Amino acid sequence: MKMIMLGKTELRVSAMSLGCLYFGARDSREESFKRLDQYLGYGGNFLDTANMYSHWISDATRGGESESLLGEWLKARGCRSRVVIASKVGFPYPGVPYGTSAKRIKEECDKSLKRMGTDYIDLYFAHSDDRGTPMEESLGAFNELIKEGKVRNIGASNFKAWRLERAARISRQNGWAEYCCIQQRYSYLRPKAGWDFGVQVAANDDLLEYVTDTGMGLMAYSPLLYGAYTDPKKAFQEQYLGPDSDARLGVLSEVAAEIGATKNQVVYAWLMRGTPAAIPLVASTTDSQFGEAMGSLSIDLTADQMKRL
Repeated sequence: MKMIMLGKTELRVSAMSLGCLYFGARDSREESFKRLDQYLGYGGNFLDTANMYSHWISDATRGGESESLLGEWLKARGCRSRVVIASKVGFPYPGVPYGTSAKRIKEECDKSLKRMGTDYIDLYFAHSDDRGTPMEESLGAFNELIKEGKVRNIGASNFKAWRLERAARISRQNGWAEYCCIQQRYSYLRPKAGWDFGVQVAANDDLLEYVTDTGMGLMAYSPLLYGAYTDPKKAFQEQYLGPDSDARLGVLSEVAAEIGATKNQVVYAWLMRGTPAAIPLVASTTDSQFGEAMGSLSIDLTADQMKRL
């Protein structure tokens, strides 16, 4: 698998990140281990999780299942040094309220480290932009974790561009670590103006220009829009319906036919080759879906195809 440098950091990560959202919750231990082994076999090294994954699956899940499963797998395979782990703090789960206060950040980091059986997290995200906590408090806490060696780099998720710029200014003024990566809802189709995804924030032109100008890393979650590109039983969300999407879907079908690929594979390839280039999160339910995702790594879209798309 192609390896790239994450933003301006020294982290060398794979071009596609494995989303571990359902591991240990919806996906059994056996299924989760299988997917992790497959991903590692393809040369992947970038694992994405969060402290609250996936408390909503059933009455028995309470959060922390994904990190705990990763901890079991890391211990069984003895491969901690081979992988880059990203985790997150901020969204609530049973017993833990919303927010990125200094206390919450530090407490949740320690819990995540314990669950995963590791003494450091490579990339630790603020999972949400907590407007109720001063940025100085959150960034100061993240910086302390870096100084203590518990965290190597920090990132932001579901932030708007102007908030990223404000955070960068605060970090520079205080000599603190800056957010090196943004993880955002991002796909080939563009949501309509005035869109609302609740707690999720989609990448818009301002965000993409900011990432390009600053050299931040960019990770794309929900890149396939829950399978709607290829599964006729799944409809695109209302936020994506309209003439712009109709035109883009037409070209997507044309390019997929030209190169003998699926529309999902073209979406993945477009994200990885775009400006700015994005690291898509792959969260596959079946072996065929995972194989389809890995197949996109060999697709080389031409300049003309990228322009048309």
